[in-house]
Formats: sequence, structure tokens, C-alpha cells
Amino acid sequence: MSLSEQQAAQLSAETVVVAAGRPPRERDEPVNQPIVLSSTYFGTGPLADGDRGYGRYSNPTWDPFEEALGQLEGASLPGLLYASGLAAVSSALSLIPAGGVLVMPSHSYAGSLVMATELAEKGMFELRTVDIADTDAVKELLAPADGKAASMLWLESPTNPMLGIADIRALTAAAHEAGAIVVTDNTFSTPLVQQPLSLGSDVVLHSVTKYLSGHSDVVLGALVTSDEKIRATLLHHRIIHGGIAGPFEAWLALRGLRTLALRIERSQASAAVLAERLSSDSRIESIRFPGLPTDPGHERAKSQMKSFGSVLNIQLAPAGGLSGADAADKLVRALQLWLPATSLGGVESLIERRRRHAAEPVSVPDNLVRLSVGIENVDDLWADLKQALDALDG
Repeated sequence: MSLSEQQAAQLSAETVVVAAGRPPRERDEPVNQPIVLSSTYFGTGPLADGDRGYGRYSNPTWDPFEEALGQLEGASLPGLLYASGLAAVSSALSLIPAGGVLVMPSHSYAGSLVMATELAEKGMFELRTVDIADTDAVKELLAPADGKAASMLWLESPTNPMLGIADIRALTAAAHEAGAIVVTDNTFSTPLVQQPLSLGSDVVLHSVTKYLSGHSDVVLGALVTSDEKIRATLLHHRIIHGGIAGPFEAWLALRGLRTLALRIERSQASAAVLAERLSSDSRIESIRFPGLPTDPGHERAKSQMKSFGSVLNIQLAPAGGLSGADAADKLVRALQLWLPATSLGGVESLIERRRRHAAEPVSVPDNLVRLSVGIENVDDLWADLKQALDALDG
């Protein structure tokens, strides 16, 4: 492939997203990695280490994306691509020993919470949930004075959808002291904004569906680690449980990755403008965006993030005889440019009231609306929000 680990370390991330994972620079080689559609590979003898063997084990179309993501996260090993974000979650949770303990944010991606809860109910491990922004509370659950120490700490920062900020350095140090490994979901931030491995995490998780692919047209997940033993365990789980990516989806994800720096730059700048404007609107009961100096996670975010991401949330105040939840629903229905849809990280701006999902934790306020800012003109986005807010007054 095109970049060595040493070369990638000397380049900015904005260059790595473009240059990593390219075919060799040889005469008549293509600029982009071809799509390989094959379920098996030629071979006459016993499989050796590095042989592809079979389509569930390996595919050349996965390799450039896995290389690029590993380099972007500052890992010494390529990443691992999965069929979905939840397939990657499943693989990561398999690292917990039978009867172990998982400490997880009480506000984190609903799919991760549901999976962990169901596995805990089946007796696979004990689940302890906590406000991940409360460092002392997390430490208490990692190594309780009168209980069993944790086997894994699961981090999200910022959290989905509450945008809580974890002290990743402090918590990873405490987790390792307790004998736990640390998995950090870095979907919201991307490696251009935050690199959890450099902050002490053992494994980084991505829903590639979101910012990395960036066009709302694929469903994929990924894991990244610099630990060879952990990676081998995760790879074995992917092979045996079959959560593999399709080659066409992998190719699309790499194509989307090429514009990640541009998309992140635009969407983050717009998110900051919108957060500032929304923060002074009386129809907004509260707002969370780490980039606001008034946000409770602002100083902590500054210490571990290069910027503040492209997601914000607002809680609607009661208006025109409507409850906050009904006002939130009315706001979403009145929008003309923003797309009412789940997911995030695409070129289009998406919005939704999160409690419309039955699986969303009941501790998420029912008037909370999550906004994923895309790359449209910021004044057009604001005009659409303003007319929808004005409709609440009527």
C-alpha cells in the first residue's frame, strides 16, 4: 500500500485520509483499489499465515480502508472492518471474560446499551452503568471497595445523544489499574478530532456508517487497536461469527473517507455557528455543544479534542400550549431543509427527537432533539431552523 506507518506519522491527518490505502505506484497500476468480488482464493496446500483462503477470512478490498483507519487512529496495526457498527460492538464485547464486569455510560449509543443489557441478562457478564462525565463515580464502579473489579470500561465521549464528555486519560488509567481493558466509541469525533489510543484506550470503535463514509449510503463498523493479541482475538471473532463487510461497501467507505477532512471542517464550523445562535433563543430550554464556553464539558473537551464535533442537542421549552416533547415534534415536522431521520455524520443535516425510539434510555429527556450538522450553507440551515422555531409561537 501507499503509506508506511512512519510516513503516516509524519503527515497531517488531512493528508493521510487522501494518501493512505492506495495501490502501489507502479506503471499502469490504478489510482484506486479495485473491488474484488470473490468468495474464495486459489490454493493447493495447507493455509499459511497471511493466506486469504476464503472470503469470510479476508478480501483485498477491505485492506486499504483498514490500513487507512489504523494510520488515522495512530495505531501500529491495521483496523478491522465489520458488517455494521453493532457487529463491531459485538466483537468488542466478546473480549469480556465470562462472568466479568462491564462498566458502560448510562447515556451511550442505544444499540450498544441494548446489546450489553441483553448479554448481561443472559448471564454473560455483569453490567454497571454510570454517568461517564462523573469521573469519581466511574472509578468507584471500576474497583468498588466491596465488590468485583471491572473487566472492561466502555467509553463514549461525547456521548450519544447527551454529549457528555469523559475524562478519557483519567478513566483509562483507572481502568488499567483495576485490570480492565478500555474500548472507546470514537464515532462522533472521528480520528481527525480525537485519538483515543493516544489517550490510553486499548480499542477504538467506529460506526463507519457515519462520518467516515459520510454519505448515508453504507452500513459498516470498525475496530482499531495496537495490541496484537487483542487484534487476533477480534479477527477470530469476526471470522467465526461472520460479521464481515461486503467488498462494495468497503470500497464506498474508502471513497467517502477521502473527503473526511473537508466534510468535518465544514460541518464543525457550521455547528459552532448554529450552537451560538440557538443558545440565545428563548424557545430553547437548554443546549449541549462542547464548543460553547458555557457547556459543562467545554474545558475537558478542549484538553483532549482538537475541535468540538458536528453534533449538538437542544431541549425545547413548552410553547403555544404544547409540552416540550410536542413542541420538539412540531419543530421537526416544520423543517424543510433539515432531514428528519436517524443516524448522523452524512453530508446532509439530520434531526430527530431521540425518544421517538423505544430503545432510547428513559433518562434521555423526551423534549431532546439531536442535530447532526451537514455541509449545507450555514445560513440556509439557520433560516430553516428559525422558521420552524417561529412556527412554535403560532
